[in-house]
Amino acid sequence: MQLKSKLPNIGLSIFAKMTALANQHGAINLAQGFPDFPSSVKLTEMVYAAMRKGLNQYAPMPGVMSLRECIAEKINKIYNCNYSPDTEITITAGATQAIYTTITATIREGEEVIIFEPAYDCYAPSIRLSGGIPVPVELHAPDYKIDWEIVKKSVSQRTRMIMLNTPHNPTGSILSKDDMLQLEKIVAGKDIIILSDEVYEHIIFDNKKHESVLHYPNLRKRSIVVFSFGKTYHNTGWKIGYFLAPEFITKEIRNIHQFEVFSVNTPIQHALAEFMQDPKEYEQVGAMYQQKRNLFNDLLKNSKFKIRPSAGTYFQLLDYSAISDKHDMEFAEELCINHKVAAIPLSPFYRKGSNEKILRFCFAKQDDTLKNAAAILCKI
Repeated sequence: MQLKSKLPNIGLSIFAKMTALANQHGAINLAQGFPDFPSSVKLTEMVYAAMRKGLNQYAPMPGVMSLRECIAEKINKIYNCNYSPDTEITITAGATQAIYTTITATIREGEEVIIFEPAYDCYAPSIRLSGGIPVPVELHAPDYKIDWEIVKKSVSQRTRMIMLNTPHNPTGSILSKDDMLQLEKIVAGKDIIILSDEVYEHIIFDNKKHESVLHYPNLRKRSIVVFSFGKTYHNTGWKIGYFLAPEFITKEIRNIHQFEVFSVNTPIQHALAEFMQDPKEYEQVGAMYQQKRNLFNDLLKNSKFKIRPSAGTYFQLLDYSAISDKHDMEFAEELCINHKVAAIPLSPFYRKGSNEKILRFCFAKQDDTLKNAAAILCKI
């Protein structure tokens, strides 16, 4: 029996590959983006309490109402806009599921989706699985800024969606107000949906503002905005997130969502609804990660690596061009095997590859982990 692949030549994701290599060689894993410190004890106790109360059966398909109501209150407070908990907020099994389900519900055979490369690795495969065509617009070092003239030229009669990611994984760049105004002009009068991946909304540095599409009514009315509890509360393994969208879009996405996962972990939803009552739990996240970014960068200031700006996320790009001429994949493997520090090369995030000699390091780690890794990197 033969089976024709729907995603030929994809193979193992770069995250799984580098984590497996790190485990095999006992390397410090600054590759895959997850914290090595615990989630809040208070939050986990709330989950246990919900379990003990018997809240262990299926949640409503769109999510527990108390959690959706808390999200609506938070969105109104931060972004000064109103979303209906009943018809415009949906809890998902992580942000990746929200993205995949959105694309499945909105993209049809032959329709084009503009993505910005380096692009998170689930974007293009999700588009292809729906018969869509990813249209990449490349971003480059040192600042990874969008050239909106190229975007304008990339829009065609078949363009159905533009995907944003801010703060941006893997580069740590952020979009500005001018970026959003440029985007407004491009989509005005066109039947183009915006899918905005904003899972690092609270992890932004140096007193900069998170420029969400939610701040812009003309974008908001055509946008699906995706968020992640795992990124905010340091529990990526719980795989729980949510999306906001106008009712007419939400209805179509929920039509798919109900047959993909139906509903999401019930006790965790109840616990998050209670935990969100204290805004400090998410308001302090940016400052905590800024401290870690600053520590990591300060430890590397005398190394041969060149530090690229990180305005958000918990990732830091390091340019190794003063150390080696090797391709980033080869250098990442060498770094992991010979020096016992794992990082992520950027070339897999480009359709045509790239060799700007830059690696991505995750600093969502305990300070001692960062110190040990930096000590090794400074010797290279």
